[in-house]
Amino acid sequence: MGPVFRVIDTGVRGGRANIAFDQALIEAHKAGEIPDTIRFLTFSPSALVGRHQSLSREIRLDWCRQNGVETVRRITGGGTLYMDEGQFGLELVFHRRSLDLPTLADVARGVCESIALGLTKLGVPARYRPRNDIEVEGRKISGTGGFFDGDTLFYQATILVDMDPVRMLAALNVPEAKLAKRALDDAGARVTTLKTLLGPATPSTEAVRAALLEGLAERLGIATEWGAITAREEELAAHAHDEEIGTDDFVAEIDSPPVEAGHAAKHGAGGTIEAWVRREGASDDRIREVLITGDFFVTPPRTILDLEAVLRGAPVAEIGERIERFFAEARVGALSAGAGDFAEVVEAAATGKPLSIS
Repeated sequence: MGPVFRVIDTGVRGGRANIAFDQALIEAHKAGEIPDTIRFLTFSPSALVGRHQSLSREIRLDWCRQNGVETVRRITGGGTLYMDEGQFGLELVFHRRSLDLPTLADVARGVCESIALGLTKLGVPARYRPRNDIEVEGRKISGTGGFFDGDTLFYQATILVDMDPVRMLAALNVPEAKLAKRALDDAGARVTTLKTLLGPATPSTEAVRAALLEGLAERLGIATEWGAITAREEELAAHAHDEEIGTDDFVAEIDSPPVEAGHAAKHGAGGTIEAWVRREGASDDRIREVLITGDFFVTPPRTILDLEAVLRGAPVAEIGERIERFFAEARVGALSAGAGDFAEVVEAAATGKPLSIS
């Protein structure tokens, strides 16, 4: 028998409370206070930006305030999500030695193939679509993402059981470039749900979760056992919520780009990277400020904030060299974009140099 994963269900919680529990799982696991764990979770209406995204560029804040939708910043990368009781989340937190999945790309494939396998048990012809999605006949039914924090791996997925695309589009700012790239009339046409696929035969949430656990067990070679949420996890989650994740300052940490800044954006298979750069110095040849945003995945979580700090004060001519050295020395793991992609976009923002076509 393979490694045993505890399974818990934290029920319906607010978006910020759910993300705070993510942080609690990571901290408790790193401290050896909990075993490898699979968590099921459900959100009250929430609009969530990825860790590196600009809040007001991605979410219609006024609409969300007027319609009781909580705004949230995740601790993982990736794109913007609208979540409510019609979907649920699946998360894994485990030690890197527990499974033979050495890189983030390996983890993405393993988890996505597990979810696809579980869905096929429900009669849904799901399959893994690189880099980190599960789709049915070309339409997304689940998205995933995660990161390493030391020897602990945190990885999450969303399962679309039911969805109101009108409400989703009202809450989120879906970029026209993204819609045009896929020749779509609306964002809802890119996704599907179990209810759309199975209609009245849609199984209960309990049956869906059981099938997903079977898929995880078979594909990853693990055993699963239902367990209890610990008081320590709730304590850590409450602290993370009150001190950081639940605060407006954290949610709006990345918001408006610098004024009078050079800007560049690259949309490719690895996701979107955007950069804003302000220059300074007698010859205007040094970086004063840089902001990097996008729906990319990098690990550890503070990578982009640390990179921005490294670039402040750097000569414009050394941007590529500084970023390459930072990625090498920081041992950055990337699921989508690499050092060269970030260097190209930051250089373009700083100098106006044309970007290559992806």
